[in-house]
Amino acid sequence: MKIGIIGSGNMGRSLGILWAEQGHKVFFVSRDAEKGKATAEFAGRGTQGGTNDQAAAFADVILWTVRNIMPKELLCDPEVLDSKIIIDCNNQDIPEGFAYPPIVESLAEKLAQDVPQARVVKAFNTMAQEVFELAPEPLKHYGVSVFVAGDDEHARKTVMGLAEEIGFLAVDSGVLRNARLIEGLGDFIRLIIGGQKQGVYATISVNVLPTASGQRLGGRQASSLK
Repeated sequence: MKIGIIGSGNMGRSLGILWAEQGHKVFFVSRDAEKGKATAEFAGRGTQGGTNDQAAAFADVILWTVRNIMPKELLCDPEVLDSKIIIDCNNQDIPEGFAYPPIVESLAEKLAQDVPQARVVKAFNTMAQEVFELAPEPLKHYGVSVFVAGDDEHARKTVMGLAEEIGFLAVDSGVLRNARLIEGLGDFIRLIIGGQKQGVYATISVNVLPTASGQRLGGRQASSLK
């Protein structure tokens, strides 16, 4: 698969290298072409580096790591993204005291509005970059969840596959509107990491437990509150 990494900072560089290790063709870009080329040289494995427009034209799947910058601002021809899968892994800036406002429109939804013919998927925003250093081994043994939301089912499944290749447990999280909840979860994990000082290796895992053998506590009953 051809994957373009638009924004080769910590997240983009790490995921791009991991996917290159799995045999995907990866194209790195940054604010200037030379930095993208330098990242590709560091990554090796036949990766390429260049401009934003080159990466957008090259890729089938694009990891969009540039927060609050839309394709129409960044690309000469944003229509080149039509039908392509765009993974949005961004979270909002952390406000003072982690006092986040309610999310009434996610960053992923804003991105989808800017390029309505692209297939935007939310994923990879609920862990710190350092977690990727464990992928795919020993990460796959810990069941770390990646929450994946998007309106296009095929795009969602594609991103889930990319997550599972590098050792994550992909959780199908439904339509793109649910990115509001996933971004809220990303805010929460950053509170746990930083505000509660659990450290960058704190993660979230979804576990499905076995059904209880009995209901000694009375079971779930309808609420009597009116």
